[in-house]
Parts: sequence; C-alpha cells; structure tokens
Amino acid sequence: MFRSLDKWLIPWLRRAVSLPGVPADEPLHVFLAVCDHFEPLHHTDDAGARARLARWHSDYPRLASEFRDSSGRGPRHTFFYPVEQWDDCHVAAIREICRQTGSEMEVHLHHDGDTEATLREKLAEGIVRMKNAGVLARDSGGRGRFAFIHGNWSLCNSRPDGRWCGVPNEIEILRDLGCYADFTFPSAPSDTQPRSVNQIGYAAESGSARALDSLVSAQVGATCQLRHSPRHLLLVQGPLALNWKRRTRGIFPRLENADLTAANPPTPLRCTLWVRQHIHVTGRPGWLFVKLHTHGALPANTDALLGAPMRAFLEFFTGQFVRNRAVRAHFVTAREMANLIHAAEDGVPQPPEACLDHCFQAGAS
Repeated sequence: MFRSLDKWLIPWLRRAVSLPGVPADEPLHVFLAVCDHFEPLHHTDDAGARARLARWHSDYPRLASEFRDSSGRGPRHTFFYPVEQWDDCHVAAIREICRQTGSEMEVHLHHDGDTEATLREKLAEGIVRMKNAGVLARDSGGRGRFAFIHGNWSLCNSRPDGRWCGVPNEIEILRDLGCYADFTFPSAPSDTQPRSVNQIGYAAESGSARALDSLVSAQVGATCQLRHSPRHLLLVQGPLALNWKRRTRGIFPRLENADLTAANPPTPLRCTLWVRQHIHVTGRPGWLFVKLHTHGALPANTDALLGAPMRAFLEFFTGQFVRNRAVRAHFVTAREMANLIHAAEDGVPQPPEACLDHCFQAGAS
C-alpha cells in the first residue's frame, strides 16, 4: 500500500472533494465489468490448465444463470487471455464459456525487454490468432478491435526498473494495431500505479509512462474525436480508495484497488466503496462505471469467484443494492463498457441497454 501512496493519494483526495452529485431526477445506472487476467497456465502444466478450465466450464454458466440485472441479463466475464501463452484447446474452452454466458475474450500480454518492432510482432501474432478464433471485436468498418490489459501492470514501461515492458511508446503501438481501450489500472500497491486515479479518460502518447499520469477526462460532447486519434488511448480505470472500515492492525485503512481475490472477495461493503468513487463520463453523472479485476484461473481465487462469496455478492447486487439505492444495476463486458462510455460522450438519449454495441461489435463467438 505505502509503496505507491505518494503517487495517488493527493490526486484521490483532490478528486473526492470535487465530485458532482448524482442527479435526483433521473435513474442511477451502475455498470459492473469483471476484467479477468485469465491465465490457465499460471504456475501449472497443461493438465492443470485443463482442470482449471473444466471448473470454469462447469460452474460459471450455472452461477450466471441464477441472477439477472435490471435489464434481465446475467453476469458476464471478460477473459483477458495472455496471447503469448496461446493454446488452441484452452481458447476453445474459454470460447464455449463465453457462448453460454455472454462473456467475451480480450487481449492480455506479458512481455519483457522488447523493442517497438518485437512488441508489434508479438501483439500482431496474438491479434491474428484472436481473429481466427472468432473472438476479436470489430468496428463499424469491419476492422478488428480489442481491449488490452498489460501483464505485470507495466503499460508504457511504467515500472521504475524497466522490467516487463521496455517500450515507452506503447500507446501509439496499441492504437495502430486496433486497441480501443486499456483496462490495466489501478495497479496500486504496485509502483506502476499512475497519478491519474478513478478516471475514464484519454492518455496522449508522450514517449514515456508520464502519459498515464494526466488524462483528458472523457466528457459529453467534448472528447468524441479522441477515440479516433492515433495518439490517444482510452483508459478505463477501476476504483481506487482507502477503506477505513477494514483496517490493518486496527489503525491503518486497507487499500481498495478493485482486485477480487480469495482473501478479499466482493462484498456489499466493497461495492458501496466502488460506487462512491463515482467514476463517470463528465456531464453524465448518472452513469457510473465499476471496472473490477482478478486473476480468476488461480484455484484459490476461482473458489471465491465461482463459490459462496460471489454468489452472496450477486444476490446483494441484483437485490438489496437495487432496492435500497433505487439504482439500475447492469452486468457488462469490457467491450460493452467502452461502448457505453462512447455513447455517454455522444450524449445519446437511448437507455444503456440500447448502447451496448454503440461503436464495437462482439466477435463471432
């Protein structure tokens, strides 16, 4: 927690005192996306990976079938798959889970010591495989598009020691290859955490990780053109805060960084804190975006995500949360969340459920 506190605490405090109120004369919509750094081969072999995938194939569709959001849709997952670990059988298993639940796949990449050329090659190979597997999203012109999470949080070579990337102008490369949004952050307590906090906005290519520190906040009618800029990348950040109701040693607040783990599963208390960060498009304060992350293929985390902790949370989110707060709760994928952000920028009058394919359509799966 304290490693990166110097980066984000002051921006968090400044933002907290300047948040607008939620309009009382219109419904409050809360969009929940679970973005999973889904690594079946993490610290295991092929047999172990297949067992992990079998658990997800067995349990997640059953869990998702038990709950419905305010639009009548069930929970859905976004599997950010590590393309450097590509395995056709693993991908086929994930595709089947997506087919059954409305979940989707996106691009995750771990890399180290790369140059611009080698990074382009690795990403391009992964994107072709995603396209051939039928899971690559596309825009209105038919071009393949993807969301991205950087392995080890090191987008734009943001680690101080330069590990797990090596390419400071990563924004330009991602945009050139078709990336429509990055979902890496927050990363605290990692020292890759940028100084921008609890924002939806555009990072401008600067040739360094400083591009991540100051975002152009997404705003109704003002930032629509930036989604087409080859030097700007939409960053969708999850909630980051101090949790004073869970303390270390009874004194220090715990860090809330939107990570779902076995030790810190989703709870009503955490949900309240996520919503309180009021992450939204400027000018559309009634649409709140809650982007969570996890490493769901790890067995301990799988138990929490597919077992009693998640079930209890989903009962709250689709029940008491909606009734007590008079909100409309929505399950969305990363792609759908990006579409809703752009719909908000465009000031569309339609309800959220009509905007899920506003700019980017899902792959064939």
